[in-house]
Amino acid sequence: MIRALACVLALVTLSACATPPASTGDEVQRLATEIRSLGPDIDPEEADRAARIAYSYTAQLVQEYEITDPPLIHNAKVNKGLRPRGLCWHWAEDIERRLKQENFQTLDLHRAIANADNPFRIDHSTAIISRKGETMYDGVVLDPWRYGGVLFWSPLIDDTKYEWVPREVVLEKRRVEQYGELLPYVSG
Repeated sequence: MIRALACVLALVTLSACATPPASTGDEVQRLATEIRSLGPDIDPEEADRAARIAYSYTAQLVQEYEITDPPLIHNAKVNKGLRPRGLCWHWAEDIERRLKQENFQTLDLHRAIANADNPFRIDHSTAIISRKGETMYDGVVLDPWRYGGVLFWSPLIDDTKYEWVPREVVLEKRRVEQYGELLPYVSG
């Protein structure tokens, strides 16, 4: 009985943590405005298109991933084979891939991972859009996983929930930890 009560309490807590933020106004337009504000040389049409795609593709992925639960519960279903996709890195990979199809001339896309060095939290992946030639640190986080298929976005510097690190840095560190430094063969 106590175990069942603890499970119910845990599910309620997880569900409460996953409540999406309230939407006000035209979210697509707000995101487009934020992307345009990344620099004076951002093509307004590209910013508008990126914002429209970020929202419409998130909605498409909600259907494809069969999202019906908060993120952590959905993760468990994916890991058990009950859902096709929907882990944070799936969202990041798919959003990045879709946006790259647009061949933006004034925008760049990046991938980032948070919590990679925190043994008490699971890794979290995201896509980031920035001005062409800028780093991810100057960009806007596009995170549809965080609220279970409701697109969260924010300038990276304002996203205090996560400490984002470039994906390639995290993956290289893991490679070195797993395999060690690969040294050239020197014959004696």
